[in-house]
Amino acid sequence: MSDPDQIADVHIKSGLRTIRRVAPYLWPRGQIWVKCRVVLALLALLLSKLVAVGTPFFYKTAVDALTGDTLEPATMLAVGAVGLTVAYGVARLMSVGFQQLRDVIFARVGQRALRRIALETFRHIHRLSMRYHITRKTGGLSRIIERGVKGVEFLLRFLLFSIGPLILELLMIGVVLAVVFDIWYLVIVAVTIALYIVFTFRVTEWRVQIRKIMNDQDTDANQKAIDSLLNFETVKYFGAERREAERYDLSMEGYEAAALRTSYSLAFLNFGQSFLITSGLVAVMVMAAVGVQQGTLTVGDFVMVNAYMIQITMPLNFLGTVYREIRQALVDMGEMFDLLDQPPEVSDRDGARELRVSGGEVRFDRVLFRYEDTRPILKGISLTVRAGMTVAIVGPSGSGKSTIGRLLFRFYDVTAGGLYIDGQDIRDVTQESLHAEVGVVPQDTVLFNDTIYYNIAYGRPGASRREVEEAARAAKIHDFITGLPDGYGSLVGERGLKLSGGEKQRVGIARTLLKNPPILLLDEATSALDSETEAEIQDELREMGEGRTVITIAHRLSTIVHADLIVFLENGVIVERGTHEGLLAIEGRYATLWHGQVADRGSSDRMQRAGIDAGPVGA
Repeated sequence: MSDPDQIADVHIKSGLRTIRRVAPYLWPRGQIWVKCRVVLALLALLLSKLVAVGTPFFYKTAVDALTGDTLEPATMLAVGAVGLTVAYGVARLMSVGFQQLRDVIFARVGQRALRRIALETFRHIHRLSMRYHITRKTGGLSRIIERGVKGVEFLLRFLLFSIGPLILELLMIGVVLAVVFDIWYLVIVAVTIALYIVFTFRVTEWRVQIRKIMNDQDTDANQKAIDSLLNFETVKYFGAERREAERYDLSMEGYEAAALRTSYSLAFLNFGQSFLITSGLVAVMVMAAVGVQQGTLTVGDFVMVNAYMIQITMPLNFLGTVYREIRQALVDMGEMFDLLDQPPEVSDRDGARELRVSGGEVRFDRVLFRYEDTRPILKGISLTVRAGMTVAIVGPSGSGKSTIGRLLFRFYDVTAGGLYIDGQDIRDVTQESLHAEVGVVPQDTVLFNDTIYYNIAYGRPGASRREVEEAARAAKIHDFITGLPDGYGSLVGERGLKLSGGEKQRVGIARTLLKNPPILLLDEATSALDSETEAEIQDELREMGEGRTVITIAHRLSTIVHADLIVFLENGVIVERGTHEGLLAIEGRYATLWHGQVADRGSSDRMQRAGIDAGPVGA
């Protein structure tokens, strides 16, 4: 098998797989009303084609009546040319009416299918692991979803209501030509259509490859544009506007080249289609003209043959475009269904139960974890955080501190060992129940492009206005919010960029305070705050932590001196553990880091006394 044939075979199999995936949305189990609508739409389609195929008979009889041809029975001619012409018009109107009725009946089915597929895709993306999302380009992902859903809409509209009806109409017209005229009319039409379809499909398959390249370039350009806009400040910091424009233009240059090849190949396709259709039309019309000259056919027959050929050629003219779009839709839908076939790395086990938190004890039992096989992060961590205890995890960058938080929230599963909450392995409970019991304040708070009220209330759906404002007060941001022109209705911008880093962090803290979880994870939660605000919020966080299990991941050691237990993590191993005073007494790694930060703070204080703003320590 040649390479083009292999490619075509792969595409056919992929297309059939995609069609099989879409079919259940059109014929869902237990949905009788959906099936009834599909049947009624197909019935309306059949009626429209029956009327369309019968319409040229009225045209022929009217012409024969006007020319005085007597090959038709007198009873037909007695109706009169005017009446036949009116009947011809009514028949055409009925054909269009049945087509529109078909669209009206099927519209709800199609829109329902689109909605279900879009929702299923959206939910699946949220089920995929963090590993998938941090390695996937968001811009390219959004394009796959967008094109996939549009592809479903196109496929439903054209495959069911263009290709299917066209095949039905061609079969019916072929039968009429063979029965009413001669088998050779059918042979010529059949050969013409066969050559036309083969030519169209071959050229279109070649064009689909070009279109795929064009899509790839479009996705790449879109990704570069979104990435650049999301990093607007960084682009400005490094004066990289021209560089970003050049990167974008380079992708658009590839898109332009593929688009030109698409245009040139379209011209070739259109000319080849016209040549084949015109050849078949001329051959059939010559046969009909000879029949009229010989007296075996009437002028009305000649006109009817012409009407049927036009009826065939008009939809065939769109076949190349429709086929190409269907192929492209199948490609786009295939990418979307490939996304749906992507298995979640972290999923609930069969029979997973709800997490029941009685006290909130968290236990790491010889936990091993690696992001990649060659890159171990945690190397046998064992740690018990008793209920109501505050444990701080400190250590140099890259030691695995944030990884512990991600494992606790089950963004990843441990490679070996176990992680337990009140004796329950978190792999045996539902993710939804786990997430409900663990509150997280991340180092970098990302907000929705909505109001401040929405972002705080996101912590607990259904929370009252009073509860939202109390959480904001506890996070020391209520006064700031009420001072804004729109108050809690102020928009924060995309990713919260209208707020400062500290303001975003306080909104994030308020959001978690509102959630009110029994287990609290603070991942550098006050790193973006100034020293004064940090001290205020630390008091609130300590108060919030009473009666809860709190795990704090910190870089600034001054924020965790009151912790019940401090764990020093280095290279994925716990090297020291104890209270603040106890760790200072042994003069180990923690003490060295503490004295270094104290020295830095002293230098900062001297600079401030000299009138130099050094900024917050550890910022």
